Amino acid sequence: MIEETQLGVQNLIYPLFIEDGNGIKSEIKSLPNNFRWSLDTLLPEIEHCVSLGIDKYVLFPAVNESKKDKIASYSYADDNFYLDAIQKIKAEFPNLVLMSDVAMDPYSSDGHDGFVENGEILNDKTLPILAKMSLAQAQAGIDIIGPSDMMDGRIGYIRSVLDDNDFTDVSIMSYSAKYASAFYGPFREALDSAPKGGDKKTYQMNPRNKREALLEAQLDFEEGADIIMVKPATCYLDIIHILKERFNIPITAYNVSGEYAMIHAACQNGWLDYDSAMSEMLLSIRRAGADGILTYFAKDFAALTK
Repeated sequence: MIEETQLGVQNLIYPLFIEDGNGIKSEIKSLPNNFRWSLDTLLPEIEHCVSLGIDKYVLFPAVNESKKDKIASYSYADDNFYLDAIQKIKAEFPNLVLMSDVAMDPYSSDGHDGFVENGEILNDKTLPILAKMSLAQAQAGIDIIGPSDMMDGRIGYIRSVLDDNDFTDVSIMSYSAKYASAFYGPFREALDSAPKGGDKKTYQMNPRNKREALLEAQLDFEEGADIIMVKPATCYLDIIHILKERFNIPITAYNVSGEYAMIHAACQNGWLDYDSAMSEMLLSIRRAGADGILTYFAKDFAALTK
């Protein structure tokens, strides 16, 4: 009765990795108990997760290298397996909330979130590509668009394109404060999406900066973001808190792959109790102010609390 913070399955968003093919369930070595799925194996997995109470999912595509090019054209191609999967998951589970990933890196031969020319990320040349990707996902049935690229001005650009095509009800969850973190390694292994050259520090945020997060969030808010996200979560609880204090829209946080992996590694060595450590980490993110938490712990937490 007197606990100040409540945490439940309703606060969790489960990230899932999908690739083209059949009969695929391939464990990601650095993300124990997380897999790359083909659609035929993913549908039964979602059905099981739904039975545990999980009703919100974010989908990430693992794209074959042969489909990648400099302009990420496969991201909005008619034969894109990711778009096909969105349609079929929504047809099978119409009441689920599906969130997408919008960035060039899964589809780019350069492995960057933006368009690369002469070794430089060109912000403004990236925006039309992200908008095409977002529109294709909306047409496939996605509920919430998730721009994770950190290009300036992309929220307003995407919102305008969605609205002009009568997708006014499709929401935008902006990765507003996405830091250039050391905790992304397992995720990049999962998608084979590491940059082919350079790093992402020119467009992701400097971990030393706090006030900059307010500016980034304010710009996204004014451009039409419906939800503001902080990534990573655990090392940036202060950022989650300050954004929750300043903005009267939902705040989400991404409990990223490295945060998940370090808990697993410690527990495998017998240094921590898995259920307790997992629950405390998620609780800390919720206590900081996150309304929703994207987390690889979602299925285990749901099973623990069911």
